[in-house]
Amino acid sequence: MKNKWLQITLSALSLALAVALVVYLPQIVQALTGKPVSWREIGAVFRMLDARVIVLMAVLWLLSLLAYTFVLTGSLPGLSHLQALTLNAAGSAVSNLLPFGGAAGVALTFAMTRGWGFANRPIVVMTLVSGIWNTLFRFMLPAAGILALLVAGQVPNPAVAKAGWVGAVSILALCAVVAAALYWDRAAAVVGRGLDAVARLLRLKVRASEALGRLRADTAGIVHTRWARLSLGMVCFLGFQWAIMVVCMVATGAYPGLAESIAVFALSRLLTSALITPSGAGIMEGGVVLLLTAFGVHTAPATATALLFGFWTYTIEIPFGGLALGAWALLRRRNGRGAAAEPPSAISKASQ
Repeated sequence: MKNKWLQITLSALSLALAVALVVYLPQIVQALTGKPVSWREIGAVFRMLDARVIVLMAVLWLLSLLAYTFVLTGSLPGLSHLQALTLNAAGSAVSNLLPFGGAAGVALTFAMTRGWGFANRPIVVMTLVSGIWNTLFRFMLPAAGILALLVAGQVPNPAVAKAGWVGAVSILALCAVVAAALYWDRAAAVVGRGLDAVARLLRLKVRASEALGRLRADTAGIVHTRWARLSLGMVCFLGFQWAIMVVCMVATGAYPGLAESIAVFALSRLLTSALITPSGAGIMEGGVVLLLTAFGVHTAPATATALLFGFWTYTIEIPFGGLALGAWALLRRRNGRGAAAEPPSAISKASQ
């Protein structure tokens, strides 16, 4: 009970902090950039938005959700795209309301997928595989942002450019090593020995190679046969989300250029990992404004862009996920009543 009330208290405080960060975003922006901005200026930018632009944002948002269903259906054979959409929406709603919503999201995933007739092991594999693909691509995003700026020549001096190349290549190399270890036995053995050596050096009483072996044993079937589907789903999902940000930038007059938009998007997705607030709400917006103003965008359009993008990638997912969860619960209850009302003879015939 103490843990339960502690979780409720922490969740309430985290949500309150997220709301406060958004409410006081103009003051935070001024403190970060030294440039004043007011809600009146931000509201003036919002009033310039065209209805057709809002419709385009909504279409891109729906396409991003549909793209992610390929990740879930790829990691759990037999799952339909409608079920994957419902699962993703409900899980996102939970994650967006709780600071550590991952555990609650996994519990909800098990409840929903078991209700659809899936066994525990495939559900565990789906959770592992989708989590690995999300992590890998989120690691690659900063590298993509850095490379975009380097290719466009948007770096202050050669020393920073050199450091950027080293950092980007290092991140991509790390992701390549992890991917190789998941796919090839020989690569897994080499990585496992390396991890064991690091553990011994740090005097950790863990066998990293054994943990990697168990992970590969659980996920090998899906990784070997569906890696292309999973990767394409993540690329399209992130691509549509980037497109939403570009539309937000153009609509508010905050578009800084192609390379800069990729860098801002990469930073926004990285900041969603800040666990102090649910999905980094409030923190993501501040980071987006800070980077946009560093690229020469005025504070009002930059702040409006951050808030608009936060709406399409965070806020709207809460009511949408609530509707999806409510529909699932209603159908489950109705199906349960239907099964209870069915006569035993019909049940036995149906099972034959």
